[in-house]
Amino acid sequence: MAETLKIALAQLNLLVGDVEGNAARMIDAANAAREMEAGLVVFPELALTGYPPEDLLLRPSLHQRIQAALAYMQEKIQGIDAIFGAPIHTTDGLYNSALWLRDGLIKARYDKQALPNYSVFDEKRYFQAGHQPCVVDFQGIRIGLTLCEDIWRPEPARQAMQAGARLLINLNASPFHLGKPQQRLAVLRQRVIETGLPLIYVNLVGGQDELVFDGRSLVIWQNQSLGYLAPAWQEGVFLAELPANLTPAAPPQTSAPATPADAADADLYQALVTGIHDYVSKNGFQGVVLGLSGGIDSALTLALAVDALGAEAVEAVMMPYHYTAAMSIEDATAQAHTLKVNYRQIPIANMVEAFMHGLRGEFAGLAQDVTEENIQARCRGIILMAISNKTGRMVLTTGNKSEMAVGYATLYGDMAGGFAPLKDVSKQWVYRLARYRNTLSPVIPERVITRPPSAELAPGQKDEDSLPPYPILDAILERFVEQDQSVAQITAAGFEAQTVHRVATLVLRNEYKRRQAPPGVRVTERAFGKDRRYPITSGYASHLG
Repeated sequence: MAETLKIALAQLNLLVGDVEGNAARMIDAANAAREMEAGLVVFPELALTGYPPEDLLLRPSLHQRIQAALAYMQEKIQGIDAIFGAPIHTTDGLYNSALWLRDGLIKARYDKQALPNYSVFDEKRYFQAGHQPCVVDFQGIRIGLTLCEDIWRPEPARQAMQAGARLLINLNASPFHLGKPQQRLAVLRQRVIETGLPLIYVNLVGGQDELVFDGRSLVIWQNQSLGYLAPAWQEGVFLAELPANLTPAAPPQTSAPATPADAADADLYQALVTGIHDYVSKNGFQGVVLGLSGGIDSALTLALAVDALGAEAVEAVMMPYHYTAAMSIEDATAQAHTLKVNYRQIPIANMVEAFMHGLRGEFAGLAQDVTEENIQARCRGIILMAISNKTGRMVLTTGNKSEMAVGYATLYGDMAGGFAPLKDVSKQWVYRLARYRNTLSPVIPERVITRPPSAELAPGQKDEDSLPPYPILDAILERFVEQDQSVAQITAAGFEAQTVHRVATLVLRNEYKRRQAPPGVRVTERAFGKDRRYPITSGYASHLG
């Protein structure tokens, strides 16, 4: 037996549906691991197809490609063992499997037992559940395999222990949300306590539509100390060296390591950067364009876009109207110049007035209202979409979760675009992230952060003219949307009953808008979209009490 087990953790950013490309990347990673003198390389869950493949799994042609890719990998991965995830179609059904490849042969197959069917997960739609443990000998060590959700429940790991495993390996595609790294580590430590076995955890990294995966692959010893921790948000092949006797050198560590006070800010910011970068690059866009208003949401979106894609790939457009404050133009111009993006001003007065002239007969005798405000927003949307069509740059929308929750956004106006980076970021977090970004380098003018927020669609307009103050609104939304608390529960927590009822009603009545919004990065446990599936047509709002 060797004195050290050298196991490579292949924390890769893969492309869903690109079976051949993913296979080639795993072959390259296996070769890199072999050059590191690793004897085993471990890949994430469903690495061959990318995660989540969703209804691609229903296409027979996908499984033909999987079989061809497996044969190719068996030929090309030599001189090192490899464990990777793939969907395996059998006469019994489809399984989410971990395959152990050695010397050109599939030595073992483990079928995932715990199929998640909550939040963003829908695995019971596609897969059959496995029932048996899988334990394989590697350099004299018996290793038990598990897949992602298996490790969140006690039984699969216990089965592997009872089957003789001395080390557990868990393949993952574990999406990020705020607090998830700490939650995940606590669960892993619990499995280690229950089994008395060390654990290797390998996670996916990168963005896939709304989801982002943070990596943080690790080794955790039976005394709960961390034997290795791969970087967050970074792709790579990382070598973990374990003593062959599987005895940790580090002292017991029963609590999470201390983290800086701004760790959550940095993690959330990087999640958004990753989501923007991978959505734009994986979908083949030339770059992005966005409306820069001089307000906080567009200012943060611009900073995120530049950090994700580089200034050369970002275009910002200020589209002033009669109600646009001089300070808004000044601040937008200053930020665009600081970030060195392609920037221009396109006034919209003539366009708005052309629409109003064309509608003068339709509007005769009717007072001005939100209609005229929406025309301004829709003119801006038309401009941005025209630039997108002409240049191939995708439009980033700039609305946040607070606004999307209560419908404080214009369909076919500021909601028009291809991706919404702040869709799951509350207004309070927008301010917090703006201040965090300025600690790295001052790119958002201070006045943008400190001035009262306004859509500037009417004279002297402020958001609080239409909405509760954001600290109150966000607190109510967190309880109603993310925690499913009732109006009565929220009121009992100290919020004014009429305000709570109004906010809850707005949330429910604006589902139709959210259904037409672009996708955005999921960073909370309850995002709008797959996480929260409410009917558009419903009488529920009439019975809130």
